[in-house]
Amino acid sequence: MRRIHPVVLAPVSMGILLALSAPAVAADGERLLTAARIHTSDATTPVATAIVWDAEGRLVAVGDAAALAARHPGAERIDAGDATVIPGLIDAHAHLVGLGHALMQADLVGARSTGEVVERLQAFARDLPAEAWLMGRGWDQNLWPETAFPTAAVLDAAFPDRPVVLERIDGHATWANSAAMRAIERDLAGDWQPDGGLVLRKDGKPTGVFVDMAANLVYAAAPEPDAQWQEQAFARALEHVASLGLTGVHDMGSSDDGFSLMRRFADRGALSVRVQAYASRGAGAIAAVCRDGAYRHPSGRLDMRGVKLMIDGALGSRGAALIEDYSDDPGNRGLLVQDEAGFEAAVRSAQNCGLQVATHAIGDRGNRIVLDTYARVLGERAGIDHRWRVEHAQVMAPGDIGRFAGLRLVASMQPTHATSDMGWAGDRLGEARLAGAYAWRSFVEAGVPLALGSDFPVEFADPRLGLLAAVTRQDVHGQPPGGWLPGQALTAAEALHGFTAGAAWAAFDEDRVGRLAPGLRADFVILDRDPLAVPSGELDALQVRSTWVDGKPVYEAKTPLQARL
Repeated sequence: MRRIHPVVLAPVSMGILLALSAPAVAADGERLLTAARIHTSDATTPVATAIVWDAEGRLVAVGDAAALAARHPGAERIDAGDATVIPGLIDAHAHLVGLGHALMQADLVGARSTGEVVERLQAFARDLPAEAWLMGRGWDQNLWPETAFPTAAVLDAAFPDRPVVLERIDGHATWANSAAMRAIERDLAGDWQPDGGLVLRKDGKPTGVFVDMAANLVYAAAPEPDAQWQEQAFARALEHVASLGLTGVHDMGSSDDGFSLMRRFADRGALSVRVQAYASRGAGAIAAVCRDGAYRHPSGRLDMRGVKLMIDGALGSRGAALIEDYSDDPGNRGLLVQDEAGFEAAVRSAQNCGLQVATHAIGDRGNRIVLDTYARVLGERAGIDHRWRVEHAQVMAPGDIGRFAGLRLVASMQPTHATSDMGWAGDRLGEARLAGAYAWRSFVEAGVPLALGSDFPVEFADPRLGLLAAVTRQDVHGQPPGGWLPGQALTAAEALHGFTAGAAWAAFDEDRVGRLAPGLRADFVILDRDPLAVPSGELDALQVRSTWVDGKPVYEAKTPLQARL
Protein backbone atom coordinates (compact mmCIF):
# COMPACT_ATOMS: atom_id res chain seq x y z
CA MET A 1 0.00 0.00 0.00
CA ARG A 2 1.36 3.41 -0.93
CA ARG A 3 2.06 5.99 1.76
CA ILE A 4 1.13 9.64 1.56
CA HIS A 5 3.07 12.05 3.69
CA PRO A 6 1.04 14.16 6.11
CA VAL A 7 0.65 17.76 5.06
CA VAL A 8 0.82 20.53 7.66
CA LEU A 9 -0.30 23.84 6.23
CA ALA A 10 0.64 27.00 8.08
CA PRO A 11 0.13 30.67 7.34
CA VAL A 12 3.04 32.09 5.36
CA SER A 13 4.78 35.11 6.83
CA MET A 14 7.75 36.81 5.23
CA GLY A 15 8.73 38.27 8.59
CA ILE A 16 9.76 34.95 10.13
CA LEU A 17 11.89 34.17 7.09
CA LEU A 18 14.10 37.25 7.26
CA ALA A 19 17.31 37.43 9.21
CA LEU A 20 16.99 39.81 12.14
CA SER A 21 20.05 41.77 11.05
CA ALA A 22 18.57 42.63 7.65
CA PRO A 23 17.18 46.09 6.90
CA ALA A 24 13.39 46.19 7.03
CA VAL A 25 13.08 47.04 3.36
CA ALA A 26 15.81 46.98 0.74
CA ALA A 27 16.09 50.19 -1.23
CA ASP A 28 15.81 48.45 -4.58
CA GLY A 29 13.62 45.57 -3.46
CA GLU A 30 16.34 42.98 -3.89
CA ARG A 31 16.53 39.89 -1.71
CA LEU A 32 19.48 37.60 -1.19
CA LEU A 33 19.06 34.01 -0.02
CA THR A 34 21.96 31.92 1.21
CA ALA A 35 22.00 28.17 1.86
CA ALA A 36 24.48 25.39 2.43
CA ARG A 37 24.00 24.35 -1.20
CA ILE A 38 21.85 25.39 -4.12
CA HIS A 39 21.38 23.02 -7.04
CA THR A 40 20.49 25.19 -10.01
CA SER A 41 19.82 22.63 -12.79
CA ASP A 42 21.80 25.12 -14.90
CA ALA A 43 25.02 23.99 -16.58
CA THR A 44 26.67 27.43 -16.23
CA THR A 45 26.63 27.35 -12.43
CA PRO A 46 25.44 23.89 -11.31
CA VAL A 47 25.97 24.52 -7.59
CA ALA A 48 25.86 27.80 -5.68
CA THR A 49 25.43 29.10 -2.15
CA ALA A 50 23.36 32.23 -2.86
CA ILE A 51 20.76 33.66 -5.19
CA VAL A 52 19.54 37.23 -5.59
CA TRP A 53 16.23 38.35 -7.08
CA ASP A 54 14.57 41.70 -7.67
CA ALA A 55 11.26 43.15 -6.56
CA GLU A 56 9.54 41.63 -9.60
CA GLY A 57 10.62 38.11 -8.65
CA ARG A 58 13.29 37.76 -11.35
CA LEU A 59 16.70 36.30 -10.54
CA VAL A 60 19.56 38.75 -11.02
CA ALA A 61 22.51 36.74 -9.70
CA VAL A 62 23.49 33.18 -8.72
CA GLY A 63 26.80 32.26 -7.17
CA ASP A 64 28.97 32.44 -4.05
CA ALA A 65 27.34 33.82 -0.92
CA ALA A 66 30.19 36.11 0.12
CA ALA A 67 30.66 37.50 -3.37
CA LEU A 68 26.96 38.19 -3.88
CA ALA A 69 26.63 39.79 -0.44
CA ALA A 70 29.41 42.18 -1.35
CA ARG A 71 27.86 43.00 -4.71
CA HIS A 72 24.36 43.48 -3.28
CA PRO A 73 24.91 45.14 0.12
CA GLY A 74 21.41 46.61 0.29
CA ALA A 75 19.56 43.37 -0.38
CA GLU A 76 17.30 41.89 2.26
CA ARG A 77 19.00 38.79 3.67
CA ILE A 78 17.37 35.37 3.99
CA ASP A 79 19.55 32.64 5.49
CA ALA A 80 18.35 29.08 4.96
CA GLY A 81 21.21 27.73 7.08
CA ASP A 82 22.02 24.07 6.45
CA ALA A 83 19.20 23.61 3.95
CA THR A 84 19.38 22.76 0.26
CA VAL A 85 17.67 24.88 -2.36
CA ILE A 86 16.51 23.44 -5.70
CA PRO A 87 14.52 24.91 -8.59
CA GLY A 88 10.78 24.79 -8.12
CA LEU A 89 9.50 21.30 -8.91
CA ILE A 90 7.25 21.00 -11.95
CA ASP A 91 4.76 18.18 -12.48
CA ALA A 92 4.75 17.64 -16.25
CA HIS A 93 1.47 15.71 -16.32
CA ALA A 94 -1.28 16.39 -13.82
CA HIS A 95 -4.91 17.33 -13.39
CA LEU A 96 -5.15 20.24 -10.98
CA VAL A 97 -8.93 20.68 -11.03
CA GLY A 98 -9.32 16.92 -10.73
CA LEU A 99 -7.11 16.94 -7.65
CA GLY A 100 -9.40 19.48 -6.06
CA HIS A 101 -12.41 17.31 -6.80
CA ALA A 102 -10.64 14.27 -5.35
CA LEU A 103 -9.89 16.17 -2.14
CA MET A 104 -13.62 16.91 -1.80
CA GLN A 105 -14.84 13.35 -2.50
CA ALA A 106 -14.64 10.00 -0.74
CA ASP A 107 -11.05 8.75 -0.81
CA LEU A 108 -10.88 5.10 -1.88
CA VAL A 109 -7.14 4.93 -2.61
CA GLY A 110 -5.58 1.81 -1.14
CA ALA A 111 -8.87 0.11 -0.20
CA ARG A 112 -8.11 -3.62 -0.04
CA SER A 113 -11.61 -4.95 -0.70
CA THR A 114 -15.08 -3.93 -1.80
CA GLY A 115 -16.05 -4.16 1.87
CA GLU A 116 -13.48 -1.51 2.77
CA VAL A 117 -14.75 0.65 -0.08
CA VAL A 118 -18.28 0.49 1.34
CA GLU A 119 -17.04 1.29 4.86
CA ARG A 120 -15.24 4.39 3.62
CA LEU A 121 -18.29 5.47 1.63
CA GLN A 122 -20.58 5.06 4.63
CA ALA A 123 -18.28 7.18 6.78
CA PHE A 124 -18.09 9.89 4.11
CA ALA A 125 -21.86 9.87 3.50
CA ARG A 126 -22.66 10.74 7.13
CA ASP A 127 -21.95 14.41 6.39
CA LEU A 128 -23.68 14.56 3.01
CA PRO A 129 -27.09 16.13 2.47
CA ALA A 130 -29.78 13.49 1.94
CA GLU A 131 -30.31 14.44 -1.71
CA ALA A 132 -26.60 14.59 -2.66
CA TRP A 133 -24.97 12.04 -4.93
CA LEU A 134 -22.13 10.11 -3.29
CA MET A 135 -18.98 10.63 -5.35
CA GLY A 136 -15.59 9.05 -4.77
CA ARG A 137 -12.42 8.00 -6.52
CA GLY A 138 -9.37 5.79 -6.17
CA TRP A 139 -10.70 2.21 -6.17
CA ASP A 140 -8.45 -0.42 -7.70
CA GLN A 141 -9.68 -3.98 -8.17
CA ASN A 142 -6.09 -5.17 -8.52
CA LEU A 143 -5.72 -4.70 -4.74
CA TRP A 144 -8.70 -6.90 -3.90
CA PRO A 145 -8.59 -10.67 -3.30
CA GLU A 146 -10.76 -11.37 -6.35
CA THR A 147 -8.98 -8.82 -8.64
CA ALA A 148 -12.16 -8.61 -10.73
CA PHE A 149 -14.22 -5.59 -11.68
CA PRO A 150 -16.97 -4.90 -9.09
CA THR A 151 -20.71 -4.76 -9.71
CA ALA A 152 -23.51 -2.39 -8.82
CA ALA A 153 -24.94 -4.99 -6.43
CA VAL A 154 -22.20 -4.30 -3.87
CA LEU A 155 -23.14 -0.61 -3.74
CA ASP A 156 -26.87 -1.24 -3.97
CA ALA A 157 -26.83 -3.23 -0.74
CA ALA A 158 -25.45 -0.26 1.18
CA PHE A 159 -26.99 2.59 -0.85
CA PRO A 160 -30.28 1.44 -2.43
CA ASP A 161 -31.60 4.96 -3.01
CA ARG A 162 -28.64 7.38 -3.03
CA PRO A 163 -26.81 7.51 -6.40
CA VAL A 164 -23.16 6.45 -6.05
CA VAL A 165 -20.49 7.15 -8.69
CA LEU A 166 -16.89 6.08 -8.11
CA GLU A 167 -13.96 6.77 -10.39
CA ARG A 168 -11.21 4.16 -10.67
CA ILE A 169 -7.68 5.10 -9.57
CA ASP A 170 -6.53 5.63 -13.19
CA GLY A 171 -9.58 7.68 -14.21
CA HIS A 172 -10.34 5.19 -16.99
CA ALA A 173 -13.25 3.31 -15.43
CA THR A 174 -16.25 4.31 -13.34
CA TRP A 175 -18.32 2.17 -10.96
CA ALA A 176 -21.95 3.15 -10.39
CA ASN A 177 -24.87 1.77 -8.45
CA SER A 178 -28.38 1.16 -9.77
CA ALA A 179 -29.72 4.47 -8.48
CA ALA A 180 -27.10 6.33 -10.53
CA MET A 181 -27.76 4.18 -13.61
CA ARG A 182 -31.50 4.89 -13.35
CA ALA A 183 -30.69 8.57 -13.84
CA ILE A 184 -29.14 7.86 -17.25
CA GLU A 185 -31.67 8.65 -19.94
CA ARG A 186 -30.53 5.95 -22.36
CA ASP A 187 -31.40 2.27 -21.91
CA LEU A 188 -28.14 0.57 -20.96
CA ALA A 189 -29.26 -2.94 -21.86
CA GLY A 190 -28.36 -4.69 -25.11
CA ASP A 191 -25.11 -5.05 -26.98
CA TRP A 192 -24.47 -1.48 -28.18
CA GLN A 193 -21.33 0.37 -27.11
CA PRO A 194 -20.46 4.07 -27.12
CA ASP A 195 -17.56 5.26 -29.25
CA GLY A 196 -14.28 4.88 -27.39
CA GLY A 197 -15.72 3.07 -24.40
CA LEU A 198 -17.30 -0.04 -22.97
CA VAL A 199 -20.42 -0.60 -20.89
CA LEU A 200 -19.67 -3.86 -19.11
CA ARG A 201 -22.64 -6.21 -19.20
CA LYS A 202 -23.71 -9.66 -18.07
CA ASP A 203 -26.55 -11.34 -19.96
CA GLY A 204 -27.12 -8.06 -21.77
CA LYS A 205 -27.59 -6.00 -18.59
CA PRO A 206 -25.09 -3.42 -17.26
CA THR A 207 -22.93 -4.58 -14.37
CA GLY A 208 -22.24 -1.06 -13.11
CA VAL A 209 -18.76 -0.55 -14.59
CA PHE A 210 -18.17 1.89 -17.45
CA VAL A 211 -14.75 1.92 -19.15
CA ASP A 212 -13.19 5.03 -20.69
CA MET A 213 -15.62 7.14 -22.78
CA ALA A 214 -18.61 5.11 -21.57
CA ALA A 215 -18.25 6.86 -18.21
CA ASN A 216 -19.58 10.03 -19.84
CA LEU A 217 -23.02 8.42 -19.73
CA VAL A 218 -22.88 8.43 -15.93
CA TYR A 219 -21.31 11.84 -15.41
CA ALA A 220 -23.78 13.49 -17.79
CA ALA A 221 -26.57 12.35 -15.47
CA ALA A 222 -24.87 13.53 -12.27
CA PRO A 223 -25.55 17.04 -10.95
CA GLU A 224 -22.85 19.65 -11.51
CA PRO A 225 -21.23 20.98 -8.33
CA ASP A 226 -21.94 24.64 -7.69
CA ALA A 227 -19.42 27.49 -8.03
CA GLN A 228 -18.69 27.66 -4.30
CA TRP A 229 -17.83 23.95 -4.22
CA GLN A 230 -15.56 24.36 -7.25
CA GLU A 231 -13.72 27.29 -5.69
CA GLN A 232 -13.22 25.48 -2.41
CA ALA A 233 -11.97 22.38 -4.19
CA PHE A 234 -9.45 24.30 -6.30
CA ALA A 235 -8.19 26.25 -3.30
CA ARG A 236 -7.53 22.95 -1.52
CA ALA A 237 -5.62 21.66 -4.53
CA LEU A 238 -3.42 24.76 -4.62
CA GLU A 239 -2.60 24.50 -0.92
CA HIS A 240 -1.78 20.84 -1.30
CA VAL A 241 0.63 21.11 -4.22
CA ALA A 242 2.44 24.10 -2.72
CA SER A 243 3.07 22.11 0.45
CA LEU A 244 4.80 19.45 -1.66
CA GLY A 245 7.29 21.79 -3.33
CA LEU A 246 5.45 22.11 -6.63
CA THR A 247 5.76 25.53 -8.25
CA GLY A 248 4.57 24.41 -11.68
CA VAL A 249 1.99 22.06 -13.16
CA HIS A 250 1.27 21.00 -16.73
CA ASP A 251 -2.51 20.61 -16.58
CA MET A 252 -3.24 17.90 -19.13
CA GLY A 253 -6.71 18.21 -20.59
CA SER A 254 -8.07 21.49 -19.21
CA SER A 255 -11.79 21.82 -19.82
CA ASP A 256 -13.37 25.18 -20.62
CA ASP A 257 -14.86 25.36 -17.13
CA GLY A 258 -11.61 24.32 -15.48
CA PHE A 259 -9.59 26.89 -17.40
CA SER A 260 -12.10 29.60 -16.52
CA LEU A 261 -11.73 28.64 -12.86
CA MET A 262 -7.95 28.95 -13.09
CA ARG A 263 -8.29 32.33 -14.80
CA ARG A 264 -10.50 33.61 -11.99
CA PHE A 265 -7.90 32.62 -9.42
CA ALA A 266 -5.15 34.23 -11.52
CA ASP A 267 -7.18 37.44 -11.92
CA ARG A 268 -7.35 37.92 -8.17
CA GLY A 269 -3.74 36.93 -7.53
CA ALA A 270 -4.68 33.63 -5.89
CA LEU A 271 -3.07 31.20 -8.36
CA SER A 272 -0.12 30.12 -6.24
CA VAL A 273 1.33 27.67 -8.77
CA ARG A 274 2.41 28.29 -12.35
CA VAL A 275 0.09 26.38 -14.72
CA GLN A 276 0.78 25.36 -18.30
CA ALA A 277 -2.69 24.28 -19.43
CA TYR A 278 -3.23 21.95 -22.37
CA ALA A 279 -6.70 22.20 -23.87
CA SER A 280 -8.89 19.14 -23.45
CA ARG A 281 -9.16 16.74 -26.35
CA GLY A 282 -11.91 17.32 -28.88
CA ALA A 283 -12.40 19.42 -31.99
CA GLY A 284 -14.13 22.17 -30.03
CA ALA A 285 -11.14 22.77 -27.75
CA ILE A 286 -8.71 22.89 -30.65
CA ALA A 287 -11.00 25.23 -32.59
CA ALA A 288 -11.24 27.58 -29.59
CA VAL A 289 -7.47 27.81 -29.12
CA CYS A 290 -7.00 28.22 -32.86
CA ARG A 291 -9.53 31.05 -32.86
CA ASP A 292 -8.24 32.86 -29.80
CA GLY A 293 -4.54 32.05 -30.10
CA ALA A 294 -2.05 31.07 -27.42
CA TYR A 295 -2.95 32.50 -24.02
CA ARG A 296 -0.74 34.01 -21.32
CA HIS A 297 -2.18 35.63 -18.22
CA PRO A 298 -0.58 38.99 -17.30
CA SER A 299 0.59 37.48 -14.00
CA GLY A 300 2.70 34.89 -15.81
CA ARG A 301 1.00 32.18 -13.76
CA LEU A 302 -1.31 30.71 -16.43
CA ASP A 303 -0.61 29.76 -20.06
CA MET A 304 -2.31 27.72 -22.76
CA ARG A 305 -0.55 27.01 -26.02
CA GLY A 306 -1.06 23.28 -26.50
CA VAL A 307 -3.70 20.59 -26.78
CA LYS A 308 -3.96 17.20 -25.08
CA LEU A 309 -5.33 14.33 -27.18
CA MET A 310 -5.94 10.66 -26.36
CA ILE A 311 -5.59 7.46 -28.34
CA ASP A 312 -6.24 4.61 -25.88
CA GLY A 313 -7.26 3.71 -22.34
CA ALA A 314 -5.26 2.48 -19.33
CA LEU A 315 -3.50 -0.76 -18.50
CA GLY A 316 -5.18 -1.32 -15.14
CA SER A 317 -8.66 -1.36 -16.67
CA ARG A 318 -7.41 -3.31 -19.74
CA GLY A 319 -8.21 -0.40 -22.01
CA ALA A 320 -4.64 0.27 -23.19
CA ALA A 321 -4.40 -0.67 -26.88
CA LEU A 322 -1.98 -3.59 -27.32
CA ILE A 323 -0.51 -5.17 -30.44
CA GLU A 324 -1.22 -8.65 -29.06
CA ASP A 325 -3.80 -9.95 -26.58
CA TYR A 326 -3.66 -9.19 -22.87
CA SER A 327 -1.81 -12.09 -21.28
CA ASP A 328 -4.48 -12.34 -18.58
CA ASP A 329 -7.48 -11.76 -20.89
CA PRO A 330 -7.17 -13.68 -24.19
CA GLY A 331 -9.07 -12.06 -27.03
CA ASN A 332 -8.83 -8.57 -25.54
CA ARG A 333 -6.39 -6.07 -27.05
CA GLY A 334 -7.76 -2.97 -25.37
CA LEU A 335 -9.51 -0.14 -27.15
CA LEU A 336 -9.01 3.13 -28.96
CA VAL A 337 -10.85 6.06 -27.44
CA GLN A 338 -10.74 7.77 -30.84
CA ASP A 339 -10.55 6.23 -34.30
CA GLU A 340 -7.26 6.66 -36.14
CA ALA A 341 -8.68 8.93 -38.86
CA GLY A 342 -10.26 11.25 -36.29
CA PHE A 343 -7.06 11.33 -34.27
CA GLU A 344 -4.99 12.28 -37.31
CA ALA A 345 -7.46 15.01 -38.23
CA ALA A 346 -7.14 16.47 -34.71
CA VAL A 347 -3.34 16.39 -34.89
CA ARG A 348 -3.37 18.13 -38.27
CA SER A 349 -5.75 20.80 -36.98
CA ALA A 350 -3.46 21.49 -34.03
CA GLN A 351 -0.41 21.67 -36.28
CA ASN A 352 -2.13 24.10 -38.64
CA CYS A 353 -2.78 26.42 -35.70
CA GLY A 354 0.79 26.20 -34.41
CA LEU A 355 -0.24 24.38 -31.25
CA GLN A 356 1.94 21.96 -29.34
CA VAL A 357 0.46 18.45 -29.44
CA ALA A 358 0.51 16.11 -26.43
CA THR A 359 -1.14 12.69 -26.73
CA HIS A 360 -2.01 10.12 -24.07
CA ALA A 361 -0.71 6.69 -25.17
CA ILE A 362 -0.35 3.70 -22.85
CA GLY A 363 -0.26 0.46 -24.86
CA ASP A 364 2.31 -0.54 -27.48
CA ARG A 365 -0.32 -0.33 -30.23
CA GLY A 366 -1.53 3.04 -28.96
CA ASN A 367 2.02 4.39 -28.91
CA ARG A 368 2.74 3.04 -32.39
CA ILE A 369 -0.38 4.72 -33.78
CA VAL A 370 0.72 8.02 -32.24
CA LEU A 371 4.24 7.68 -33.66
CA ASP A 372 2.94 6.77 -37.11
CA THR A 373 0.46 9.66 -37.05
CA TYR A 374 3.01 12.19 -35.83
CA ALA A 375 5.42 11.05 -38.56
CA ARG A 376 2.80 11.48 -41.31
CA VAL A 377 1.63 14.87 -40.08
CA LEU A 378 5.07 16.31 -39.36
CA GLY A 379 6.59 15.00 -42.57
CA GLU A 380 9.61 17.09 -43.49
CA ARG A 381 8.92 19.33 -40.49
CA ALA A 382 9.85 16.57 -38.04
CA GLY A 383 13.27 18.17 -37.58
CA ILE A 384 11.99 21.53 -36.37
CA ASP A 385 11.72 22.40 -32.69
CA HIS A 386 8.06 21.42 -32.25
CA ARG A 387 8.46 19.44 -28.97
CA TRP A 388 5.37 17.33 -29.53
CA ARG A 389 4.81 15.05 -26.61
CA VAL A 390 3.69 11.52 -25.87
CA GLU A 391 2.05 11.38 -22.46
CA HIS A 392 2.92 8.20 -20.55
CA ALA A 393 4.70 6.24 -23.35
CA GLN A 394 4.13 3.45 -20.89
CA VAL A 395 4.31 0.19 -22.86
CA MET A 396 6.51 0.35 -25.93
CA ALA A 397 7.55 -2.15 -28.53
CA PRO A 398 11.31 -1.81 -27.86
CA GLY A 399 12.03 -0.96 -31.49
CA ASP A 400 9.72 2.06 -31.30
CA ILE A 401 11.61 3.88 -28.54
CA GLY A 402 14.32 5.09 -30.92
CA ARG A 403 11.68 6.68 -33.16
CA PHE A 404 11.07 9.35 -30.51
CA ALA A 405 14.52 10.84 -31.09
CA GLY A 406 14.11 10.79 -34.88
CA LEU A 407 10.81 12.64 -34.61
CA ARG A 408 12.21 14.99 -31.91
CA LEU A 409 9.49 14.07 -29.42
CA VAL A 410 9.31 14.46 -25.67
CA ALA A 411 8.55 11.40 -23.52
CA SER A 412 6.35 12.67 -20.69
CA MET A 413 6.44 9.88 -18.10
CA GLN A 414 5.29 9.28 -14.53
CA PRO A 415 7.67 7.25 -12.32
CA THR A 416 5.10 6.25 -9.70
CA HIS A 417 3.00 4.54 -12.37
CA ALA A 418 5.68 1.85 -12.42
CA THR A 419 5.70 1.25 -8.68
CA SER A 420 1.90 1.30 -8.53
CA ASP A 421 1.52 -1.14 -11.43
CA MET A 422 4.44 -3.48 -10.81
CA GLY A 423 2.36 -5.98 -8.82
CA TRP A 424 0.14 -6.84 -11.79
CA ALA A 425 1.74 -5.36 -14.95
CA GLY A 426 3.51 -8.67 -15.65
CA ASP A 427 0.17 -10.48 -15.57
CA ARG A 428 -1.31 -8.01 -18.08
CA LEU A 429 1.64 -7.99 -20.46
CA GLY A 430 3.69 -11.15 -19.95
CA GLU A 431 7.43 -10.99 -19.36
CA ALA A 432 8.42 -10.33 -22.99
CA ARG A 433 6.50 -7.05 -23.27
CA LEU A 434 7.90 -5.78 -19.98
CA ALA A 435 11.16 -5.12 -21.86
CA GLY A 436 9.60 -1.93 -23.23
CA ALA A 437 7.45 -1.00 -20.24
CA TYR A 438 8.12 2.01 -17.99
CA ALA A 439 11.46 2.16 -19.80
CA TRP A 440 12.93 5.46 -18.63
CA ARG A 441 16.56 4.42 -19.01
CA SER A 442 15.97 3.15 -22.54
CA PHE A 443 14.55 6.56 -23.50
CA VAL A 444 17.51 8.39 -21.97
CA GLU A 445 19.99 6.15 -23.79
CA ALA A 446 18.12 6.77 -27.05
CA GLY A 447 18.61 10.52 -26.58
CA VAL A 448 14.95 11.27 -25.86
CA PRO A 449 14.23 14.19 -23.49
CA LEU A 450 12.17 13.20 -20.44
CA ALA A 451 9.60 15.31 -18.64
CA LEU A 452 8.51 13.73 -15.37
CA GLY A 453 5.23 14.03 -13.49
CA SER A 454 2.71 12.10 -11.45
CA ASP A 455 -0.65 12.20 -13.30
CA PHE A 456 -2.24 13.28 -10.01
CA PRO A 457 -4.84 12.52 -8.72
CA VAL A 458 -4.26 9.15 -10.41
CA GLU A 459 -1.13 9.01 -8.25
CA PHE A 460 -0.24 11.05 -5.19
CA ALA A 461 0.85 14.57 -6.11
CA ASP A 462 4.05 14.35 -4.04
CA PRO A 463 7.08 14.71 -6.37
CA ARG A 464 9.30 13.13 -3.71
CA LEU A 465 7.52 9.86 -4.41
CA GLY A 466 8.33 10.35 -8.08
CA LEU A 467 12.01 10.90 -7.30
CA LEU A 468 12.05 7.76 -5.14
CA ALA A 469 10.39 5.61 -7.80
CA ALA A 470 12.59 6.94 -10.59
CA VAL A 471 15.84 6.23 -8.76
CA THR A 472 15.05 3.02 -6.87
CA ARG A 473 12.23 1.37 -8.88
CA GLN A 474 10.85 0.51 -5.43
CA ASP A 475 7.80 1.49 -3.42
CA VAL A 476 7.94 3.41 -0.15
CA HIS A 477 8.50 0.17 1.75
CA GLY A 478 11.63 -0.65 -0.24
CA GLN A 479 9.93 -3.36 -2.27
CA PRO A 480 10.92 -5.28 -4.24
CA PRO A 481 14.51 -5.74 -3.06
CA GLY A 482 16.83 -4.36 -5.69
CA GLY A 483 13.96 -2.69 -7.54
CA TRP A 484 11.49 -3.77 -10.21
CA LEU A 485 13.16 -3.98 -13.63
CA PRO A 486 16.08 -2.06 -12.08
CA GLY A 487 17.92 -1.62 -15.37
CA GLN A 488 15.43 1.15 -16.22
CA ALA A 489 16.23 3.31 -13.16
CA LEU A 490 17.40 6.91 -13.40
CA THR A 491 20.09 8.64 -11.38
CA ALA A 492 19.00 11.19 -8.80
CA ALA A 493 20.35 13.99 -11.00
CA GLU A 494 18.40 12.72 -14.01
CA ALA A 495 15.22 12.42 -11.99
CA LEU A 496 15.59 15.92 -10.54
CA HIS A 497 16.23 17.27 -14.03
CA GLY A 498 13.02 15.61 -15.25
CA PHE A 499 11.02 17.41 -12.55
CA THR A 500 12.71 20.77 -13.15
CA ALA A 501 14.58 21.79 -16.32
CA GLY A 502 13.27 18.85 -18.35
CA ALA A 503 9.66 19.60 -17.49
CA ALA A 504 10.11 23.31 -18.23
CA TRP A 505 11.70 22.59 -21.62
CA ALA A 506 8.85 20.24 -22.53
CA ALA A 507 6.43 23.21 -22.29
CA PHE A 508 8.66 25.77 -24.06
CA ASP A 509 9.15 27.39 -20.67
CA GLU A 510 12.92 27.05 -20.26
CA ASP A 511 13.48 30.82 -20.47
CA ARG A 512 11.28 31.39 -17.41
CA VAL A 513 11.50 28.44 -15.04
CA GLY A 514 13.09 25.05 -14.37
CA ARG A 515 16.54 26.43 -13.53
CA LEU A 516 18.00 28.98 -11.16
CA ALA A 517 19.82 31.38 -13.47
CA PRO A 518 19.86 35.15 -14.00
CA GLY A 519 16.84 36.32 -15.94
CA LEU A 520 14.58 33.45 -14.90
CA ARG A 521 11.82 33.55 -12.30
CA ALA A 522 12.70 33.03 -8.65
CA ASP A 523 10.73 29.78 -8.28
CA PHE A 524 12.48 27.48 -5.82
CA VAL A 525 12.08 25.03 -2.96
CA ILE A 526 13.98 24.87 0.31
CA LEU A 527 14.58 21.28 1.50
CA ASP A 528 16.04 19.98 4.73
CA ARG A 529 18.56 17.79 2.90
CA ASP A 530 20.28 17.42 -0.44
CA PRO A 531 18.31 15.20 -2.86
CA LEU A 532 21.50 14.43 -4.76
CA ALA A 533 23.34 13.25 -1.64
CA VAL A 534 20.82 11.42 0.57
CA PRO A 535 20.53 7.63 0.30
CA SER A 536 18.17 6.93 -2.60
CA GLY A 537 15.70 5.11 -0.34
CA GLU A 538 15.21 8.33 1.65
CA LEU A 539 14.21 10.61 -1.22
CA ASP A 540 10.55 10.43 -0.20
CA ALA A 541 11.49 11.55 3.33
CA LEU A 542 12.95 14.90 2.27
CA GLN A 543 11.19 17.69 4.13
CA VAL A 544 9.87 20.73 2.27
CA ARG A 545 10.69 23.73 4.45
CA SER A 546 9.19 26.29 2.09
CA THR A 547 8.04 26.80 -1.49
CA TRP A 548 8.59 30.06 -3.39
CA VAL A 549 7.04 31.40 -6.60
CA ASP A 550 8.20 34.70 -8.12
CA GLY A 551 10.44 35.20 -5.10
CA LYS A 552 7.59 35.01 -2.58
CA PRO A 553 6.75 32.13 -0.25
CA VAL A 554 3.52 30.28 -1.05
CA TYR A 555 4.05 27.59 1.58
CA GLU A 556 6.06 27.36 4.78
CA ALA A 557 6.43 24.31 6.99
CA LYS A 558 5.41 24.55 10.60
CA THR A 559 9.05 24.77 11.72
CA PRO A 560 10.01 28.30 10.62
CA LEU A 561 13.33 29.33 9.19
CA GLN A 562 14.18 31.74 11.97
CA ALA A 563 14.91 28.76 14.22
CA ARG A 564 17.91 28.07 12.01
CA LEU A 565 19.09 31.64 11.45
